[in-house]
Amino acid sequence: MSAPGNGTGLRDALEGAWRRSDEIFALLEAAAWYERPIALRQPFIFYVGHLPAFGWNQVVRGVLGRPAFRPELDALFARGIDPVGVDRYEPDSPTAWPAPAEVLAYRDRVRAALRDAFDDVAALADRDVLAERGRVWRLVLEHEVMHHETLLYMVAQLDRRFLRPGAAGWAAPDGAGLRAAPAGRVNVPGGEVTLGADFAAAPFGWDNEFPAHGARVGDFAVDRSPVRNAEFLEFVEAGGYDAAALWEPEDWAWRARVAHAHPAFWVGDGRAWRYRTVTDEVPLESVADWPAYVSLAEARAYARWRGAGLMSEAEFHRAAEGVPWDDAAAANAGFAHRSPTPVGAFASGESRWGVRDLVGNGWEWTSTPFAPFPGFRAWARTYPGYSADFFDGKHYVMLGGSWATDRALLRRSFRNWFQPHYPYVFAKFRCVVRD
Repeated sequence: MSAPGNGTGLRDALEGAWRRSDEIFALLEAAAWYERPIALRQPFIFYVGHLPAFGWNQVVRGVLGRPAFRPELDALFARGIDPVGVDRYEPDSPTAWPAPAEVLAYRDRVRAALRDAFDDVAALADRDVLAERGRVWRLVLEHEVMHHETLLYMVAQLDRRFLRPGAAGWAAPDGAGLRAAPAGRVNVPGGEVTLGADFAAAPFGWDNEFPAHGARVGDFAVDRSPVRNAEFLEFVEAGGYDAAALWEPEDWAWRARVAHAHPAFWVGDGRAWRYRTVTDEVPLESVADWPAYVSLAEARAYARWRGAGLMSEAEFHRAAEGVPWDDAAAANAGFAHRSPTPVGAFASGESRWGVRDLVGNGWEWTSTPFAPFPGFRAWARTYPGYSADFFDGKHYVMLGGSWATDRALLRRSFRNWFQPHYPYVFAKFRCVVRD
């Protein structure tokens, strides 16, 4: 799904996003709708209702000011959870949620209302920043496709008995003919970088992407491609998860508390590791050149083991100079493959310094806490807490996108963020050494 224009392009993009939402939920047996494979997320039934509720609350209620037909569902499905400082969230019983048929009927009625709202929103374009340039539609669209990825995090951790028989193979490895780039580091000279974007010039952006401003970074040497599973296996086998000195104190306390001893996408006891894709399991050695998906805590420990660190947000942008963000053939993104691919396999996505896989194949962890840019303004009155709720010093910036990131989100200024102890994201990393 490419970034849409106005009018018909936005309508078609939204319909396409709804089709993909339905495709993802169709991977699940009916009994799975009340499952919570990740304890820090709501059950699947919540997200069936949350996606349409967001569209209603932003467009029909927020911009058009129309009365709700199911206000209790608008409120129930309005916000997810992101508890900080806990490792699980106490589950609700299935009886705490509406029946599936009721939620699906709500979804369908909201979608119909949204289809009928385009002309009315367009009529407000000269006096409402949300209506101008179709911003509210882009907001709804991007929210929908962001959740495709977060839903797939959950599916990947789900007991396979909750997948429909036809789901097997949906995310089987599909990297035929792709080969990993050689390992090694490249030197990146210091210089000026631009972070963020200009609000007036951008077709759309979330509040944390603005405004554009400059920063300067020094010289550094960085891994040409992300750390791969085979390299991370060396860390595991060397006892990295048992070496407290390699971990930040809060990271070590988390690792010990939850008995986390290997990446969340690995299955096994150390004798015969297997790797969980979204719907399948394969021998780890068959995906040895895929990027290692880990939490920031694990990435920091590995980097320290190698006598290195992680890139900052500004260093990422310096390393990414010359990357063709808009080239669909230059990155593993937008569901082109439904799994990771060997690191650095897309030579046409190389930066001017020779760094690969900065876009696609996994979000890139940085060492930068998620915070507002100077001059930050929560421009969307219908969603003032989108970013501000997470400016707490406890979330960190991730950049670049994964294989499951919609191409609408593949822009240089887009910033993702997660807690450092959340190991379920399709998130990679690489090591950096500074002078």
